[in-house]
Amino acid sequence: MDIPALSMALSQTRTMSAVGTAVLAKSLDTLEATGEQMVDMMASSMELSVNPAVGANINLYV
Repeated sequence: MDIPALSMALSQTRTMSAVGTAVLAKSLDTLEATGEQMVDMMASSMELSVNPAVGANINLYV
């Protein structure tokens, strides 16, 4: 049984698992930020859709 090779393989597996977990955590953080931005964007568009005529015309008196 090759103990050093087994130890290296186990270490590499643990490292890859840690990297995968870190990438997943970063991805979740990015998705959370994107979701918050999307909610903000939808909230601002809902303000316009409630009163679509607001800001559509300009009254000019000469």
